[in-house]
Amino acid sequence: MSTLAPVRYDGIDAMLAAARSRLDRITARAAFQELIALGAVLVDIRPAAQRAREGEVARWLPALVVERNVLEWRFDPRSDARLPEASYDRRVIVLCQEGYTSSLAADSLRQLGIHRATDVVGGFAAWRGAGMPVAGLAA
Repeated sequence: MSTLAPVRYDGIDAMLAAARSRLDRITARAAFQELIALGAVLVDIRPAAQRAREGEVARWLPALVVERNVLEWRFDPRSDARLPEASYDRRVIVLCQEGYTSSLAADSLRQLGIHRATDVVGGFAAWRGAGMPVAGLAA
């Protein structure tokens, strides 16, 4: 007999709402201010093709590119594959294209113990739309 907890299948909308209920999501402008003034790290989880097509966060900012499929391994302080930036107390701000995948990813980081993880409302599209520094084709 299995001792696993039953899995609920409420759909992606419920999953996203639950993730967001655990986050204090921020605007693109607030993310920029935290990068500059408070030592936060911005993590762009978009695939290379999307970054090439849509543009990127300006390279002079303290932003990392960590594709979604390895995010937890790179930021779990216990992982052998962790980045130097991995810390339970580090402010990690996750960025995707429109702010959906980033909510799920930031919630996943919080479940690992990175209690200050969050994401940008509206993602890179909101970042670019708010006039935040960008590089690449969309600059």
